[in-house]
Order: sequence, then C-alpha cells, then structure tokens
Amino acid sequence: MNVILLGPPGAGKGTQAAHICEKFNIPQISTGDMLRAAVNAGTSIGLEAKKTIDAGNLVPDEIIIALVKERVQSPDCNNGYLLDGFPRTINQADALKLQGIKIDYIVEVKVPDDDIVVRMSGRRVHLPSGRTYHIAFNPPKLEGKDNLTGEDLIQRVDDDENIVRGRLKIYHKQTEPLVKYYRDDAKVAASGSKFIAISGVGSLDQVKDRITLALIS
Repeated sequence: MNVILLGPPGAGKGTQAAHICEKFNIPQISTGDMLRAAVNAGTSIGLEAKKTIDAGNLVPDEIIIALVKERVQSPDCNNGYLLDGFPRTINQADALKLQGIKIDYIVEVKVPDDDIVVRMSGRRVHLPSGRTYHIAFNPPKLEGKDNLTGEDLIQRVDDDENIVRGRLKIYHKQTEPLVKYYRDDAKVAASGSKFIAISGVGSLDQVKDRITLALIS
C-alpha cells in the first residue's frame, strides 16, 4: 500500500508513520533524507539540488518530484511506501498525480488545535540525554528536574505556545487544503485512492489501533 499521512504539527504523525511502516513492511520516504542522499552521492539531481541550496533558495518541486519518482521504483518499495512530509501543497499533489505516482490511502490524523498546544507547550526536555517529560501527562518526580540526573529540564523554543500557534496557522493555510483535495479525489472512483480520517486524541496505542483497523478493513 502507498500511504500519505496528513495532520498538524504535534499530531503524532512521526510515531504513527513508524508504526504503519513496521506493521505493513513498507519504507518511510522522507524528501529531506532523499535530498541529502542525492547531494552526497553527487547524482545529477543531487548536483542540481545542491546549486539551489547553496544559493539559499528552496528546492523546486520538479526536483523533489523527480527524487520521489526515482525512489518509489526501488525494490524495497515493491510492497508500497509511506511519504513523509510530502506533498505539502496542492501543486505538489498535482505533480505526483501527473507523474503517475499512485497513492492508495490518505490518512488524516485529526487533533484539535487546543489539544496540540497543550501537548507541545507542556513538553520539557533533558538536553544531554534527550529524555522528554510533560508537565501534565508525564511529569518529572521533581518539578523542572530530570529524574535520573537531577539536572534542569528546558522548554524547547519550538514548543513555546506562541510558536506552536504560529505553526498551526501556517498548517491551516498552506497544508490543510490537501485534506479537501484528497477527500474530493477519493470520491472519484478512477483515482483508486481511499481517504481515512482518524482521531489522534487518546493514547498512542489507541491511535495506532484506529489506523491499523482502518487500513486493513
């Protein structure tokens, strides 16, 4: 199965993507990873991308699409694949379709904005180890201190409430239109795709079970 996972930042897409890939034995395809690999390998696409990156510009959709098309033809994609962080715009989704890159399932993980803010703004991190806590859901034994070392925990800049709300605003404006795009596309029988909306509220295992059930039913 070929899968796209949609949802706002903080919805738990990374965890759920890893679960889907393990459960159905498919690779997780990250455009960022592909770009780095192509640049390091010195491929023609990689060299073109490097010129753009070195000039301080965004890599154009044409290069990303070419990388995706090449990657999905690899033997490890015979059982399918999960696209990670792509597409992000309607133009990119159209380009995928024009290149004949088939998508079987579009899974939207739905989490209300206020829940996202609580999840992310409540996170605290012990930087040396990467251990993560949450002031409400997984608090440290001593407020503000790592359980093992007693060292200070910090709130990452990206987890500040104002930053989180700003990222959500960008998501709603730029990426959320893909939800309607793929929902409408799935209504067209010839597309061969299925749109699935899953509640991302609850424990990780509960969300995993919802996604698994939806993908096998």
